[in-house]
Amino acid sequence: MKTILTTILIFLSCLLLIGQDKMKSADKSFFNLHYVKAAKQYEALLNKGNESKELLQRVGDAYYYNTDMENAVQWYGQLFSKYENSLDPKYVFRYIHALQGVGNNRLAKGLMKIYPSIHNTAEFKVEQLQDNDAKLDAILAQQPQFYISNLSINTVFADFGTAFYKDKIVFASSRDSMNLHTRLYEWNQQPYLDFFMGDTISLGDDLVEVNSFSNIINTKYHEGIAAFIPEGNVMYFTRNNYTDKTLERDDDGMNHLKLYKSKLQGGEWTKPEEVAFNSKNYSVGQPALSPDGKHLYFVSDMPGSIGETDIFVIEILKDGSYSQPKNLGPTINTSGREMFPFITEEKIYFASDGHLGLGGLDIFESSYDNGFSAPINLGKPVNSNKDDFAYTVNEATRKGYFSSNRDNGKGDDDIYSFTRLAQKCEQYVKGTVVRKANAIPVSDVIVNLVLDKTIIATTTTDPYGAFSFTEILECELVYELQISKTGFYSDKKAFTTTDEADFINMVPLEMKKERNKLIVEENGVLKIKIDNIYFDLNKADIRPDAAQELNKIVEVMKEYPKMVIKIEAHTDSRGSDQYNEKLSNRRAKSTGNYIVSQGIESIRIKSAIGYGEKQILNRCINGVKCSNEEHNTNRRSEFIIVEIE
Repeated sequence: MKTILTTILIFLSCLLLIGQDKMKSADKSFFNLHYVKAAKQYEALLNKGNESKELLQRVGDAYYYNTDMENAVQWYGQLFSKYENSLDPKYVFRYIHALQGVGNNRLAKGLMKIYPSIHNTAEFKVEQLQDNDAKLDAILAQQPQFYISNLSINTVFADFGTAFYKDKIVFASSRDSMNLHTRLYEWNQQPYLDFFMGDTISLGDDLVEVNSFSNIINTKYHEGIAAFIPEGNVMYFTRNNYTDKTLERDDDGMNHLKLYKSKLQGGEWTKPEEVAFNSKNYSVGQPALSPDGKHLYFVSDMPGSIGETDIFVIEILKDGSYSQPKNLGPTINTSGREMFPFITEEKIYFASDGHLGLGGLDIFESSYDNGFSAPINLGKPVNSNKDDFAYTVNEATRKGYFSSNRDNGKGDDDIYSFTRLAQKCEQYVKGTVVRKANAIPVSDVIVNLVLDKTIIATTTTDPYGAFSFTEILECELVYELQISKTGFYSDKKAFTTTDEADFINMVPLEMKKERNKLIVEENGVLKIKIDNIYFDLNKADIRPDAAQELNKIVEVMKEYPKMVIKIEAHTDSRGSDQYNEKLSNRRAKSTGNYIVSQGIESIRIKSAIGYGEKQILNRCINGVKCSNEEHNTNRRSEFIIVEIE
């Protein structure tokens, strides 16, 4: 029995050693980025009953890094179900991304809700998931900002990473047209990458006449992602650590990426030289130059990185040397992967799986002015549930290219052209309200902002007649301002916003005061209507009772400073025609003089005429017997408005 037990123990120990050797072999494939091979090796171990946390993590990662999200979801799901309470938070984050990658947003959003209550570590902040389900809905609800098109030059292999070079486009491809590669790259079982160059029909459109970029730059290993200074005679690019036909590895046998520089001399590119901040112990790559060529941005996992890969920047000094690399910081970089930067005058574009996205790598933009703004997801259709990256754009034309391995493409990674629609234009409106008669500001006026007959906001004027709205207006739309106040006529005024972002529309408005109640219209003629004024017999002097009524005329004319009137005095038919005309004329003049004496300019009284009995209003003409009341109807002074405003 003792011999049998010893034999069993030896057999089990051999199996354990064999399993350990196979795990080491799979790990070697994994750390050398041979993800296709590593995934098969890990699955073989899983099929033999080894379901350790480490093994499930590795097989999930092998598929995740090779953007095979279907298999990544399968293995991360098993990992999550078995080891949820002891799981490193980054694996939940990857699981969420993988779920998004296969379109399972419902489960992804569920994890976003529950997981912050489980973990909050220094490496993985709760804020990365808090409220992300609502934020994801907002990204999904964004209106499309782009027209995109798959380029005709894409192949069944990887084509990605465009760079502007003079009037051409340089990109990376594993199409292997130079026949330099005798073996496949074990990461994805495709030929190694080289640079190719195509002519543009017009920027942002398809490419034609695609050819190899340079026999000096291209090697039998990877070249990918280039950047050119504005003059086009210096390039930076990414390559495997391969110099003088030697592939250099670190102490663990891993070959990292490096940045190289080459100059165009006599129509040929010079032998590439490494930049000073390369290392055999970490990767440096994916260069992007600022528009002035003075700053070089790149991606690295060097010491000081926040996540798996971060974006750094160095200054290119006048003597050609470089400043120390500077991490762009936590606004841009996360615990995940930030990659493929592109720089314009005011923005940085980059790909990330650490910021909230739709699955895999998503493209983000951030404005910079003494610091970076919070990155904004560009949304669909540029972003998908797969990897979307390498965004390059001419901001003036809003045309450019990006790369993606989304479904229904032509190959592994494809290059897409895009035209970005004009950004949603935001404007504001403010103004003043004054009286039309005298330009005096009117306070407490109700101002409605109206679009398509719907009131979208309301405010009131301040003591200076000013108003403003905080509501954002869209460009090139017709809005209307409606104004109202008790004692004034309501009014409205339309205005059309321009196509200029952040523009403030200044809209002046005028209001007419409602007519004084003494202003009436009779037979189409405006008059100031007061009680009859009376004169002593045969006299034209203004009596106190008449002055009291005339003072009403004065007040109305002061209220309407542009008002012009004419005065007409009339008598009844008693007395001779000639006498009545002279008497009424004296009374009209006397009336006008009184009004002027109260501060009204004489030019505002166009005329003061007496008509005697020429304009009898009733039957009481000469020879007709009438009562005193009937005669009194004809004895009158009329104040006819010639101009009011």
